[in-house]
Amino acid sequence: MLKIICMLCVVCILEGNDFKPLQLREWKASVEKLSPSEKHVLIDKGTERAFNGKYVHTKENGTYTCKICNTPLYKSSDKFDSHCGWPSFDDAIKGAIKETLDADGRRTEITCANCGAHMGHVFKGEGMTAKNVRHCVNSISLNFHTEKVAKPNLSKAYFAGGCFWGVEYYLEEIKGVKEVISGFMGGDVKNPKYYDVIKHKTGHLETVEVLYDPSIVSYETLAKTFFEIHDPTQTNGQGPDIGSQYLSAIFVSNAKEKKTIQKLIQILENSGLKIATKIRPKAPFYSAEEYHQNHYQRKGGTPYCHSRVKRF
Repeated sequence: MLKIICMLCVVCILEGNDFKPLQLREWKASVEKLSPSEKHVLIDKGTERAFNGKYVHTKENGTYTCKICNTPLYKSSDKFDSHCGWPSFDDAIKGAIKETLDADGRRTEITCANCGAHMGHVFKGEGMTAKNVRHCVNSISLNFHTEKVAKPNLSKAYFAGGCFWGVEYYLEEIKGVKEVISGFMGGDVKNPKYYDVIKHKTGHLETVEVLYDPSIVSYETLAKTFFEIHDPTQTNGQGPDIGSQYLSAIFVSNAKEKKTIQKLIQILENSGLKIATKIRPKAPFYSAEEYHQNHYQRKGGTPYCHSRVKRF
């Protein structure tokens, strides 16, 4: 009797699919390897328990494939958290999923278009994403294949131009800049604290570390922006912030960077400016306390001691 039931399941699932004999043998072999719980969902159209599937919270980049025939069905870029207890996607790979109205006419079943394996159900009009679609899929119906994403080869640049809040604010707006960290550089005290720096006990300047993708933005572009968002002619600080910790400086990591800065300073001096910005060799960088990071993004508003002035 069990054999007859299994054969009926095979006939129902294969109905409408143009399987060749070899494909059919492969399908049967894959089904025989399924566990009872997998057969309950994939073959008998059951549903696994909510929040019990292994892919409910998966966020890695990759492709979800059919557990039986391994056909690619969904991309991780279309996955979203619907808080429903099952993996949710607002789109499927084109042609990979078949939609069929349930016998009761209330829900729409989704199956693998290649082998007919049961995935779950699709819901429309819920407004959860811009596409207004939710493929509610059983984790047990899927395999997940991660895709390695090449990380950009990031470079670092270091600029001191007064209060690091404003410098960080403007440099983070540049396309290709991944992160800007406010901190300290140039002194002789390890792991300085902010209040030691402002009391002139460390020799450090308020400095930002810029992590950027050189394939998108050049070091020269960063440097030009730096010269335009502060006053490089001020010798005693920056704007209302007076003191040695607020002096203008660029810490260079190599001869190429130094040459670039020298070229830009020459351009500015040829235009009549007397540049106070010092070129100094890169030194150990120390990140400032957490409450200094992303100050204007957290507090709102815009810098009061920095503004953009076109100079190039």
